[in-house]
Amino acid sequence: MSEIVEATVLRAEIQVDGEMASFLTAERDGPAVLLLHGTYWSRVWLPVLDRLAEAGLRPLAVDFPGLGRSGGELTLETGTVPALADWVARFASVLKLSGPLAIAGHDIGGAVAQHLLVHDRLEVSRLALVNSVTYDSWPVSSVARFRDPEVVAATTADEILVARRQAVTAALAGAATEQRIADYLDPWTDARVRRSWLAMAGAADNRYTRDAVPALRQNATPKLLIWGEDDGFQKVEYAERFASEIPHTTLIRIPDAGHIPTENAPGQIARTLIDFFTA
Repeated sequence: MSEIVEATVLRAEIQVDGEMASFLTAERDGPAVLLLHGTYWSRVWLPVLDRLAEAGLRPLAVDFPGLGRSGGELTLETGTVPALADWVARFASVLKLSGPLAIAGHDIGGAVAQHLLVHDRLEVSRLALVNSVTYDSWPVSSVARFRDPEVVAATTADEILVARRQAVTAALAGAATEQRIADYLDPWTDARVRRSWLAMAGAADNRYTRDAVPALRQNATPKLLIWGEDDGFQKVEYAERFASEIPHTTLIRIPDAGHIPTENAPGQIARTLIDFFTA
């Protein structure tokens, strides 16, 4: 099943672990680029997908189980970074993606991408991180509170939607419009998605990014950091530290952009990703 989302972008689905996995893509036969989201969903990649496709790449922006448009439901066990990385590897296997694979990760999706690289879950040719979690930068307080089961049990659906609206509005920064906020919030109207998001939040643990640092320091894979400078969630100082400590890393700062810079500067970010992935 597939549906047209934009002129060259389609939403398609496949079966992974017996559940429907939804992803945004384009009908291209070029090199695959796997795009991973974090506490949002594949919508974060939509502004750059058509440009990646026009450059001859095959973008694949997948929704994790239970999130976005994918089926299934995350639990505290399946919502961890290692478990999500294993799921991504199975997703890639179902799509028969072979050989070195370019990967980009946003937010917690960046932790998953780092895990895939340092644990050899996929053969990664190039790694891009966009306002990603790193080191001990996460979970931020608005997410960390949901690691407490009592907080989760006491939180209503309306309270989750209000909290998500506040987070999305801040993350979009200058790109926040009522229509765009509504687009981002739409999946959370589904109780199953809310439960999955709470599971991802409950499983958030920065030991996975901290533990990856020694291997990253020894890793020769080219790495690109793209960072909205005004991100109040993942501070640009963490990106600066990563770029200074991890070899083969380039940092591109995006001024006047927040946690989802693809919405603030889609043209610049698409060109940067294209240059990196086609080098």
